[in-house]
Amino acid sequence: MTKSFTVTQELTAQVIGSGSLPVLATPALAAWIENVATLTAAPLLSEGETSVGTNINLDHLRKSLIGETIDVSVELLSHEGRQLCFSAECHNAEGTLVGKAFHTRFIVNTTRFMSH
Repeated sequence: MTKSFTVTQELTAQVIGSGSLPVLATPALAAWIENVATLTAAPLLSEGETSVGTNINLDHLRKSLIGETIDVSVELLSHEGRQLCFSAECHNAEGTLVGKAFHTRFIVNTTRFMSH
């Protein structure tokens, strides 16, 4: 699954606090990857279930300026029991790889998860 995002001022390292420059913040890129993985996982869920992120190993390789569009592509690599493993690649409009990641999510019962 692929979804496009646009870098805005609110998503810069300068605003988020993860750096001092007006470029896409690494935490924002991680959130985009988690968003697309969540959407990819949705068809695998039963009534009353959701998925939660447990790990992300992210390489943020290139800067992205305000106004740039980033395409985040996520692929399900494995589904073993409750564990879902994904790979992700993020490209700018020129097709340059700006980030890549391995991401793990777990399927949980929403009510049980929130009751602890």
